Amino acid sequence: MTKFDSFAALHVPGKPVILFNVWDAGSAKVAERAGAKAIATGSASVATAHGVNDAEGLPIALAFANAERIVAAVDLPVTIDFEGGYAVEEAPLAANFAALAATGAIGCNFEDQVIGGEGMHPIAVQARRIAAARRGAGPNFFLNARTDIFLQAKPDTHDRAKADAAIERAHAYAEAGASGFFVPGLADLKLLERVCAASPLPVNFMAFPGAPSAKTVAETGIARISHGPFPHMRALKAFEDAAREAFAE
Repeated sequence: MTKFDSFAALHVPGKPVILFNVWDAGSAKVAERAGAKAIATGSASVATAHGVNDAEGLPIALAFANAERIVAAVDLPVTIDFEGGYAVEEAPLAANFAALAATGAIGCNFEDQVIGGEGMHPIAVQARRIAAARRGAGPNFFLNARTDIFLQAKPDTHDRAKADAAIERAHAYAEAGASGFFVPGLADLKLLERVCAASPLPVNFMAFPGAPSAKTVAETGIARISHGPFPHMRALKAFEDAAREAFAE
């Protein structure tokens, strides 16, 4: 079984794979030692670790170099948070995804928000972008299509209409060649269950401080739980606390 196959097989609705997001080769090795079944980066964590802003503030050459180092450091499948693919149009997107696959990564997150702009790409546009990403990355690459519907709306506005809008995107993204569907920001269990039941793709939940437990989330049919920027934020907080203690002596 290839790493592509083994990673895809980890996505079991109700028994989700846990991805504790890393930012460099060192943190990837720690996650592997701790029992990870796969390695995933978080773009905000990688950007912060390099002293730049998220939203593709990290130069693409550094993104590829970091991915290569992580892949080389561990034996596990590695998926990269590739944000918006560092391009809008289809030809450069395909080229960028081919280059990402060449790092040895077996998958990535690919989001539908407009990087550097407002809102999200229309469904038809994002579907074409996903198809271009698939052409570039190859047939086995795990394209985790992220929708920003719930991140761009306050939690108290999350409702059946937004869930149904997400489901519409899940179907369009699946038809375009996506492998998974990511709904960061959605934590309403009934809505999660609705999305999981209707999505043709395995659904990814993003854990955060105060979110429902992994066990509770799994019961909605979620197949993947990632942790986004929060592991890196916790690590930096521990570092800062230790530094302040040292400087106070």
